[in-house]
Amino acid sequence: MFLELVQFVHRSILRMNPPSVYNSRFGLHLVGENKGEQIVISLEKVRQKQAFICDMDGVIYHGNKLLPGVKEFIDWLYLEKKKFVFLTNSSERSPKELQQKLFRLGLTVEEEHFYTSALATAVFLHSQLPGGSAYVIGEAGLINALYQIGYSMNEINPDYVVVGESRTYTYENLTKAVNLVRKGAKLIGTNPDLTGPIENGIVPGTGSLIAPIEMSTGSKAYFVGKPNPLIMRSALKKLQSTREETAIIGDRMDTDIISGIESEIDTVLVLSGVSSRDNIGQFAYQPGLILDGVGEIPGP
Repeated sequence: MFLELVQFVHRSILRMNPPSVYNSRFGLHLVGENKGEQIVISLEKVRQKQAFICDMDGVIYHGNKLLPGVKEFIDWLYLEKKKFVFLTNSSERSPKELQQKLFRLGLTVEEEHFYTSALATAVFLHSQLPGGSAYVIGEAGLINALYQIGYSMNEINPDYVVVGESRTYTYENLTKAVNLVRKGAKLIGTNPDLTGPIENGIVPGTGSLIAPIEMSTGSKAYFVGKPNPLIMRSALKKLQSTREETAIIGDRMDTDIISGIESEIDTVLVLSGVSSRDNIGQFAYQPGLILDGVGEIPGP
């Protein structure tokens, strides 16, 4: 019976992956120069998708540097009349600020095409406790998102301690956050990213900033951003698209790719950010397609 099961699985794999291109050890397809490594989905099938959920850091830019092929990719999205949303785990900037950043980098994209973990966090908190209060460690994009849904800032007895990326992270606000959580405030993180890419390396992400609070209090943070399916459903609603006609493009196995897998959305990993071919194999799951960057999607 076991041998028959093994043979059935093998035959199924061969039907989906012809022997001439299938690598039985890694499950990878090399589909041609500049056409990516196909595991589940072909580049041509990606091009036929009607909607795209696209990460920003490590996919569109590093810091203030636009990545190669991005302009051609965005031009292709408009030319082919694709639906698209830039879904970023960063809570630092508002959609308007992200739009302005791309404009400074030479790209014109409407504000409606951006959705952030700050907005998703605000929506989640409003659904849990409308009109609540929060102590925030984060930047303007997060604070403004909370104000917009009717939350107030509270350093005495907040309902929540909310942590996002912060350029003003100090021992003082860390200590305050720890004691507020110990007094009963619920701990929320905008995203679990441990690091983020910049032009010359990485910076500590929200996951790293919130870890000392978790360790000091024994409380586990609830993270709203990717890979939480909540933010993926919000993106699909914004696109007015189904998961079958959508693909997610990202540079992180631990957020972008697992988000797509758990939401049953086809995944494209680009190697222009955090992930590399050397560390992909460390994960128990694989992306649908691997590309060097989004510039490969439009084709020649």
